[in-house]
Amino acid sequence: MNLREPLMRLNRLLASVAILAMTVGTATAQTPPTPQPSGDPVEVEIDQGVLRPMQIAVVNFTGQNGADLGGVIRANLRRSGYFEPLDPAGFVETGLTLANAPNFPQWTSIGAQAVLYGAVTPRPDGRNDFGFRLYDPYRQCQLASYQFTATPEQWRRIGHKIADLVYQRMTGESGFFDSRVVFVAESGTQLNRLSRLAISDQDGFNPVYLTQGDEVIMSPRFSLNDPNEITYVALGRDYSRIYLFNLSTGRRESLGEFDGQVLAPRFSNDGTKMAFSIIRGGNTDVYVMDLSSRQLRRLTTDPGIDTSPSFSPDNSQIVFTSDRSGSARLYTMRADGTGQRPISRGGGLYTAPNWSPRGDLIAFTKQGGGRFSTGVMNTDGSGERILSSSYFEEGPSWAPNGRYIMFARQSPGGETRLWTVDLSGRVVSQAGYGGRGTDPAWSPLLDDQPANLGGGGPDGCPT
Repeated sequence: MNLREPLMRLNRLLASVAILAMTVGTATAQTPPTPQPSGDPVEVEIDQGVLRPMQIAVVNFTGQNGADLGGVIRANLRRSGYFEPLDPAGFVETGLTLANAPNFPQWTSIGAQAVLYGAVTPRPDGRNDFGFRLYDPYRQCQLASYQFTATPEQWRRIGHKIADLVYQRMTGESGFFDSRVVFVAESGTQLNRLSRLAISDQDGFNPVYLTQGDEVIMSPRFSLNDPNEITYVALGRDYSRIYLFNLSTGRRESLGEFDGQVLAPRFSNDGTKMAFSIIRGGNTDVYVMDLSSRQLRRLTTDPGIDTSPSFSPDNSQIVFTSDRSGSARLYTMRADGTGQRPISRGGGLYTAPNWSPRGDLIAFTKQGGGRFSTGVMNTDGSGERILSSSYFEEGPSWAPNGRYIMFARQSPGGETRLWTVDLSGRVVSQAGYGGRGTDPAWSPLLDDQPANLGGGGPDGCPT
């Protein structure tokens, strides 16, 4: 198993430092092929209760990359578990244009509860207009109408934005498709393993490798205040460092040299501070650094192992893992280190806590009964729910809307892959990245606008 988070993975981490000279010396000679997302239909496992997804007809857009654009939208909506996109081969009406409403009876006859169609239209300046309409064929009214303007190369990004708007209009919750994931991409063998910092779209497409494999990469995390800023730990021959990496400029900056091994960095939600752990003299404690002044403050002093800090959305509290009671449990404290108290109440080992962007839940990894689980609990430790269990899984990361969690999962004798689960625990699916991956971290929704969002159009459907 690739047990990388502290506590369950602390011994592995220290062993990695000891053998790093051998690992680095052999890994750089390898250049593995870039894994590609699968072109097969997304498989969603609905494994608890009965879920009846909404049947939606997504008509292939007309114009440049129109069919591919429709495919991106269908794949996103299907992966959410809320929608069942109908097979375009069964559509009765053809030739839909933005100038006309659909023939409603022809869509209700195939069971479509919503109809989405659009067009890609070239502009004189070389960009394209991406327009779409969304209708309710049973109530015979328009749900949404928008137009984006973007370069032709940005068609996939526009597909994610359209899927976000459809998801929001139909569920009442914000979308999460126009986002990215940073993670550790792995290749090679156990004794000759290559780990690289990688980033891709949330569906696994457009992977980019940000490091070359000459360092062991751990714990990448996004700044929720700036989707272009990430942090991660790099282990070299004789060092461990926390880096800041700006995705827009490519600039990499070390937080400095520390007396001890650094672990599990995470930004405060306003991007002004960084919480992480330092191993010194056999003891592991949580520290926080002010990123502007680089002043460091120690928050925990217990002789146990205190690690994996995660800020609440308002930055007033931190949840972390500690074994001070004899086994790994979750604790919370105020952001200044006061008021430390345990919150997890069940049996087993709790690690890798992650505060929801909504502020109402804490996700975690739990080990017990010979299995690993991904779960959530209320911020006071009540209401614990297990969403997914398997041979091995770890490292939950929240989607920007707080509805989905990405984690790493490994089957017996298999490879570690990225997976997602929704808060109901009913919808479990493998993420789109085609290679081995661990330590995923989901970005906030992307703030930069490659498109100019047009007006919403008349909304004739009552809520």
